[in-house]
Amino acid sequence: MKSFIRTILALTVMFSSAFTYAKTSVLFIGNSFTYGAGSATKFYRADSVTDLNNNGIGGVPALFKSFTEQTGFNYNVYLETKPGSALDYHLENKLDIISKQPWDQVVMHGLSTLSTKRNKILGDPARLVDTATKMSKFLLQLNPNVEIYLTSTWSRADLIYQADRPWSGTPIDKMALDIRAGYDKAAAAIPAVKAINAVGEAWTRAMILGIADTNPYDGIEFGKINLWAKDHYHGSIYGYYLHALVVFGNLTGTDPRSLGKNECSGYELGMTQQEVNMLQQAAFDQLTSEKKVKSAPLILPKSVWPKPCTSS
Repeated sequence: MKSFIRTILALTVMFSSAFTYAKTSVLFIGNSFTYGAGSATKFYRADSVTDLNNNGIGGVPALFKSFTEQTGFNYNVYLETKPGSALDYHLENKLDIISKQPWDQVVMHGLSTLSTKRNKILGDPARLVDTATKMSKFLLQLNPNVEIYLTSTWSRADLIYQADRPWSGTPIDKMALDIRAGYDKAAAAIPAVKAINAVGEAWTRAMILGIADTNPYDGIEFGKINLWAKDHYHGSIYGYYLHALVVFGNLTGTDPRSLGKNECSGYELGMTQQEVNMLQQAAFDQLTSEKKVKSAPLILPKSVWPKPCTSS
């Protein structure tokens, strides 16, 4: 009898361990563009993710977590964020908590302008390339097989439509493309980078699709959404939702349209089914343009999808 009990206990431990290791750990390293400043996204479902700084942040990581749960993926999601910070801040101050475990995937980005005036000219990628390289080397020491994703951010309306700003008077897509060019340079220098999350370009696609307004300074056109927050700098719930969709598609290889018009986080944030559908389409269009996902919505059993949001 004792032998039988020991066998059962051993099997329980084995299956428990298998379940634990089946989970994929992903860490988000960033700033206010990751944690959702300026919108209800900031504290959205904070209990579903682990904020390594204990600030109670949900943000884009919590949206990503929600998407993975609804489509049957098994992720443990963590974040380490600091407002107004580039990757050098995390390198200088946060390696002790980043080193808590070997991460399977890491999503990270630097400043929305790549650099500051004291770091040469705005838009200069040198700082990003240097700090992303150093952070990647550190992450590889924790896990030689870590997959790193760099997030290229959006065109800032405040730097385009106001006078005497770095991108004043340029087309709405130019800043996003300039930022992307900087991330391309970083990716080319870092073999561990698996892909770039082209969030800025997905924002532009939402404008091309006609769902998003292009200039919040002259009012929001009827029937369109504003991807920016009231400061015309950070994202709105719509902007961060699109951000999370791109990350979700890139990391899982899943068509974001699989989430469907009844996707629960969009509903909880007050979006209409049409808005949810169109944002999913914008993310899909960008991801397929870079061959990151195939046009094949995931079909899951009724017991799994659609699945309402539940408390974690």
